[in-house]
Amino acid sequence: MIVDDLRREAIAATEMAIRPHIRRTPILDCVGTDDGIDARLIFKPELAQHSGSFKARGAFANLLLRDVPRVGVVAASGGNHGAAVAYAARSLGIPARIFVPTISSPSKIHRIREYGAELVVGGDRYADALAASQAWAAQSGAMTVHAFDQRETILGQGSLGLELEEQARDLDTLLVAVGGGGLIAGIAAWFEGKVTVIGVEPERSPTLFRAFEAGHPVDAETEGIAADSLAPRRVGELVFPIARRHVARVVLVPDDAIVDAQRTLWSTARIAAEPGGAASFAALLSRRYVPRAGERVGVLVSGGNTER
Repeated sequence: MIVDDLRREAIAATEMAIRPHIRRTPILDCVGTDDGIDARLIFKPELAQHSGSFKARGAFANLLLRDVPRVGVVAASGGNHGAAVAYAARSLGIPARIFVPTISSPSKIHRIREYGAELVVGGDRYADALAASQAWAAQSGAMTVHAFDQRETILGQGSLGLELEEQARDLDTLLVAVGGGGLIAGIAAWFEGKVTVIGVEPERSPTLFRAFEAGHPVDAETEGIAADSLAPRRVGELVFPIARRHVARVVLVPDDAIVDAQRTLWSTARIAAEPGGAASFAALLSRRYVPRAGERVGVLVSGGNTER
């Protein structure tokens, strides 16, 4: 299934709508040889965004562009999406109920509660939280805000691509961590092949990688250190056609490389990334992605809600 208006024009219009409510996060331009990488690295620390991750973009897009019923909204999340929806709902005066699995990190649970949403913790994985949220939506009439497979979510995340293009116009490649795929779909839809977009997934949570192998979304493993943010079982149905059209490939990284990337980001740049947020940089440190000499590589650090 393809939504025809998931394109640059719609992303630009969405960005204008959410701009008063989100932060324009900075970039950090550095020489990768500091880490043994012969490339120019452009870090985009989206962990500086409201609620601690890029998810605020898609959350505000849903709440501003859709007709929200009086009963409010409901969302299922590994943590970051829930925190973003809770933050956006509080900002706009909308009731919110958030469902998260037991693997959600304490820092993410704390953020959701801090923002005043009603929180329900249960089930082992994101799929369990999603099923519970869907049942509540059917019972209550609340509007469902999907974490990745929703038109407005993808358009909101695409605003990050627009912003990054304005900040780093000569980018060659962009490394993007993938869970359900809303972020990489929005960014890839914005760049339309003008920048080489490469997905990065944990070896133990290869949702888009498995979909590319099969030619359509399929269930994948949902394990590993980044399971609370990068393990929704399968990539989104709206996401997949965009990724197949505009994402060059997917590389897989082991958990130990993600831990190494977290340590390195902190020790060299004082960027406190969560495991999912560090996955993109792990592709470089582990040499799962090896840039050309002098290549200008964007590294999206997608979130920082972590105790690690």
